[in-house]
Amino acid sequence: MSFRRTRAMARKEFLHILRDPWSLIMALALPLLLLLLFSYALSLDVDRVPTAVYDQDRTPESRELISRLAGSRYFEVTMAEGGYRQLDRQIDTGKTMLGVVIPLRFAADLKAGRPLEMQLLLDGADSNAGSIAKNYAESVLALYAFEQQAARIERRLGRAPGARLDARVRVWYNGDLKSRNFIIPGLIAVILMIIAALLTSLTIAREWENGSMEQLLSTPLRPVEMLLGKLSAYFTLGVVDTLTAIIVGVLFFGVPFRGSLLLLAASCGLFLFGALSWGIFLSAVAKSQLLAYQMGLLSSFLPAFLLSGFIYAIENMPRVIQPVTYLFPARYFITILKSIFLKGVGLEVLWTQLVFLAVYSAVVFTLAARKLGTKVA
Repeated sequence: MSFRRTRAMARKEFLHILRDPWSLIMALALPLLLLLLFSYALSLDVDRVPTAVYDQDRTPESRELISRLAGSRYFEVTMAEGGYRQLDRQIDTGKTMLGVVIPLRFAADLKAGRPLEMQLLLDGADSNAGSIAKNYAESVLALYAFEQQAARIERRLGRAPGARLDARVRVWYNGDLKSRNFIIPGLIAVILMIIAALLTSLTIAREWENGSMEQLLSTPLRPVEMLLGKLSAYFTLGVVDTLTAIIVGVLFFGVPFRGSLLLLAASCGLFLFGALSWGIFLSAVAKSQLLAYQMGLLSSFLPAFLLSGFIYAIENMPRVIQPVTYLFPARYFITILKSIFLKGVGLEVLWTQLVFLAVYSAVVFTLAARKLGTKVA
């Protein structure tokens, strides 16, 4: 292997990237576009739920309950003076996600200590948001009922009731429960997979379509030297994209970073090297740029988005699908990113994921070199 020939190949690839401004702009602007799009448009937070209340009781107790709902940041309360007909219409048109019906004799049942009944009407079109809104409402209503009954007992006995459970909840790693802190670290893996696999998946196929591969075949360039030369150019581009995503995520969106920069750099380098090698392998397998692009999209972006735990928890996937997720490196890389950013853990916890990334990168690089050698031969 000659370092001189590898460097010449890298220089050729750098010049090709610089002479193709559209590809360069896409490679540099895509991370920013995805960060802005996903951070603002994709949110798993469920708050300010549109809530309509139909108060049939119209007592001080029912009005206090409504004020509890309105005072919570999770609900945006309006009154449904028109009764069930108005509630149905607002849910049908999407103006209301949650309808709360306070029945007659609500205050009387509360004062008598009888079981309280409350009707919740939910828009199940968005099952996830509807389920979360239901849990929010049930928590507020249960707490109100408990406090009212405790006050009633205290008035009757002339003293506070016996010991009661006082749960103190402490959320670790993401204290505000912001979905942005969960999404952006995983988005770095998706960005790298898109940039790496899609851009490099075109490089060898483009050489064959443009007729420049015959010129490369006439040189003493070896397959490994060609592969490393092409990898070095796109690896540099990937490093720029990685730094851009990390800086924007931490400084602009305020995602906490609690781990080791060195460990983050090593894991990003391993993942990027493997993703680039996979893209070149696809380019060597395909016979056209269109086919290489389609193969890169199907094998990189979709698995990184759907089967890596980026958005959907792997534990909630069907059991048939869960073993398949172990085949995709984005699963391990996203685990590393979230652990470094949010938990601040080190190599003693993440070494298995790093070993997998290293093995994956070595295997894919070997496959790409062999396939490229077959094409060159």
